[in-house]
Amino acid sequence: MKHVSILVAENAVIEAIADPRYMFTAVNQFLQAEGKPPLFNVQLVAIKKEVKLDNNLFSVHADALIKDIKKTDLIFIPALSGDIKNALELNKDFVGWIQDQYYNGAEVASLCIGAFLLASTGLLKGKQCSTHWLFANEFRNMFPDVELVDGSIITEENGLYSSGGANSYWNLLLYLVEKYTNRDIAILASKFFAIEIDRNSQNAFMMFQGQKEHEDDEIKKAQEFIEENYPDKITVDNLADKFAIGRRSFERRFKKATNNTVVEYMQRVKIEAAKRSFERSRKNINEVMFDVGYTDTKAFRGVFKKITGLTPIEYRNKYNKQAEMAEV
Repeated sequence: MKHVSILVAENAVIEAIADPRYMFTAVNQFLQAEGKPPLFNVQLVAIKKEVKLDNNLFSVHADALIKDIKKTDLIFIPALSGDIKNALELNKDFVGWIQDQYYNGAEVASLCIGAFLLASTGLLKGKQCSTHWLFANEFRNMFPDVELVDGSIITEENGLYSSGGANSYWNLLLYLVEKYTNRDIAILASKFFAIEIDRNSQNAFMMFQGQKEHEDDEIKKAQEFIEENYPDKITVDNLADKFAIGRRSFERRFKKATNNTVVEYMQRVKIEAAKRSFERSRKNINEVMFDVGYTDTKAFRGVFKKITGLTPIEYRNKYNKQAEMAEV
C-alpha cells in the first residue's frame, strides 16, 4: 500500500488539502468496487494536530504529525494563500522533513502556489517547475535557479511534480492516479470528477502582465512605450535609439529585467490585446489582427497559437459565445 501524505500547511488553501484527499480515497473505492484491495493510505500530515485556515474559518485536524511519519511514498504540498514570504516562514519546519523523505525515496507534488514551498527545499534547483501564471514573476525573482515553465499544467522531473494555476492541480492528481494505478482508473476518475483528462496547458487562461518588478527605469519606460503603442510598427532599433541605449546592451538589459526578449514582449502585448478583443467584440480574425499591428495572417495565427495554445478562432469561440453564434 502506498502512503500518501497531504501536508496541512499554515496559510494553505483548504481545497488543495481536501481535493487530493477526496481523489485518492475515491480511487480506493473504485478499486474496491472492482474487487481489488485499496492502494492508498491517505493521511493529512501537519506540524501540529490542529491547523486553522482562512482566517480561522476552517479548522483541519491532522491524522499524523510529521515527526511520526518515518516513511512516506507521495507528498502533496497544497497551494498557499496570502503573502508568500510569510507563508514560507510559517511553514519552514516542513522543509527538512520534505528533503529527508525525498532522499528516502518519496515523490513530492506541489499544487499551484505550493511550488514556492517545494522550491524553498532546494530540491528544484536546476529543474523545471510550474505554478500559477499570476505568480510567475515573483517565483522567478525568489528562485532564479529553478526553470519555471510558462503555461505548463504539469511538470515532472526526478520524482518532483508541480501543477499550474488554481484548478489545474486536478490534472496533476489525475496524472498521478494513472501513474500509480492504470489508465482505466484514471479515466474513471476523470469522469467521476468531471475533469478533462490529459489537459497540459494553462496558456489559454493566462493574462500577460509585463514584469516590472525590477530597478531598470529605462527598460520600464520601454515596456510602457510598447504597451501604449503596440499597434504601431516598433523595432528593436527604434526602441534602443529612443532610449539612447546601444542595441546589444538594450536587448541584454530588457531580457534580464523582463524575462522576455524585446520581440517576445512585443508579441505578448499584441496577443494579449487580441485576446481581449476576441472576448469582448464581434470583430473577425482579420480585423483583430490589423488592430494589434499584424498584417500577415499566417504569422499572427502562428504567434497566437504559440502563446495561447489555441488558434484565434478556437480562442474566440471558447470565450465569446455571442461571436460564435453570430456566424451560425
